[in-house]
Amino acid sequence: MTSNGVAVIRRMDRPGDLGWVVVAHGELYSREFGWDTSFETLVARIVADYAERHDDQREAAWIAEVDDVRVGCVFCVTEDADTARLRILLVDPAARGQRLGSRLVKTCIDFARAAGYRRMVLWTNHPLVAARAIYLAAGFQLTAEHPHHSYGVDLVGQTYELPIAQLPVP
Repeated sequence: MTSNGVAVIRRMDRPGDLGWVVVAHGELYSREFGWDTSFETLVARIVADYAERHDDQREAAWIAEVDDVRVGCVFCVTEDADTARLRILLVDPAARGQRLGSRLVKTCIDFARAAGYRRMVLWTNHPLVAARAIYLAAGFQLTAEHPHHSYGVDLVGQTYELPIAQLPVP
């Protein structure tokens, strides 16, 4: 439960959570960046894949809420045995400016570390300036950039990586 305008982050587990992720991404990215429905289709595919076959020990998704209203999300999925992938981070404009994106990313990183991953990767696009600032502040480093035409616009895709290996116990 949330109260008094304070954002709470919880594991995604309620009816409507998955659908909200798809709708929120489709509407927000269309409004803010002019992206077409092919982006919403990508998000729907990511969400469906997670819903159908995620491993609770190695993968998780979170919803952020303010006063029981969904305002953000992030997913942590397996890339390979040593690598987690951060996916579909989103913070609703009404909840921005409260460091909620940073809290969601930290939650994802902490989970990946506890699950035994040695690194985390993510892919984003150049117009997502606020998200990039969050990733850089969390220690991610840009490792690749590639121009592409997707979602009805010209973009530069960016890959970021973060080492998260635990130090060995003495």
